[in-house]
Amino acid sequence: MSDGTTDAYVAVEGGQVIEARGRVPGRTNGELVFTTAYTGYEESLTDPSYAEQILTFSYPLIGNYGVRAERFESDRVQPEAMVARELTDDVAEWLAEEGVPAVDHIDTRDLVVDIREEGAMACGIAVGDDATPEDALAELEACVPMSDHTDIGAQVTVEEASVHNADGEGPDVALVDCGAKRSIRNSLVERGATVHTLPYDATIEDVEALDPDLLFISNGPGDPANFDAAIDLVEAAIDEYPIAGICLGQQIVAEAVGGETEKMAFGHRGVNQPVMDLRTDKVVMTTQNHGYSVAEPGDVLEVTQINVNDRTPEGLESEEHEIITRQYHPEAHPGPHDSLSFFDDVLALTDGAAADAGAVADD
Repeated sequence: MSDGTTDAYVAVEGGQVIEARGRVPGRTNGELVFTTAYTGYEESLTDPSYAEQILTFSYPLIGNYGVRAERFESDRVQPEAMVARELTDDVAEWLAEEGVPAVDHIDTRDLVVDIREEGAMACGIAVGDDATPEDALAELEACVPMSDHTDIGAQVTVEEASVHNADGEGPDVALVDCGAKRSIRNSLVERGATVHTLPYDATIEDVEALDPDLLFISNGPGDPANFDAAIDLVEAAIDEYPIAGICLGQQIVAEAVGGETEKMAFGHRGVNQPVMDLRTDKVVMTTQNHGYSVAEPGDVLEVTQINVNDRTPEGLESEEHEIITRQYHPEAHPGPHDSLSFFDDVLALTDGAAADAGAVADD
């Protein structure tokens, strides 16, 4: 790059190849998606929900406040690659350490318009002194559709069960990790809960051995229909435990009770998605990151919140079966804190066990 020559190519579905400046070398492919957030790039880049995707930032400058590990949502960068208009050296160096290809000097807002018009697209990237357009096209050809990533849960889950805040005075929560963000666990711990994190393929026997007060299904990447074990777990746990879910977790719960999910054109990704509560008509701004949505909730769940822009379900509940789910990310890392009370509502499902935890949350 010292001579200013182009050493990166981005090939998108349909065969178009875009020249770019290479910041981190490598060759890879994935589903090309975008986020509209202008802060929170550390959280976005470590969010497991971006697994098998190439993340494009519409905001033109990424990295203007450095890189701090305490903001990470997992232990590594999750997207296959990153695309930006202008990328600072701090972020480029971080991605280089992680071995994640990165390019900039692309008109990302124009690219976002293409994604909005055509939908999330297959993408191939080639970066390096010897990179060619043909290399990027070869990666594009090798790109696998998201719904065909049947093992994606295994890529992002914990290897073994663990416990956090073992001496907590609040409820015991069994958190099924389908790609959970750390801030979900932390939001529960901050309210006094003891959180038992389980792998994505946990069984009802695994949960029963913990005797929790609540079953919580996390966010994660990919098609909910590929999370058979989690769907089976929710089916077995209904009426045995209160159940909560975030993002992919909402979709899994809906599938488990006879609902249907579907792939969205380009998904919801950003920190400014408006959500209306149908019971109060109150609108809150939310953080979101998902490419699938609940198409039909089935007979068990009531739609309690909707996206103002496209009317898709954002909240599902069942008072009879003690279920509460949200499509957005109430933990708000990054993003507005309008919906943090979700965690109080979830812990309140545990028959008063959250009373002591409420005092912790109010401190």
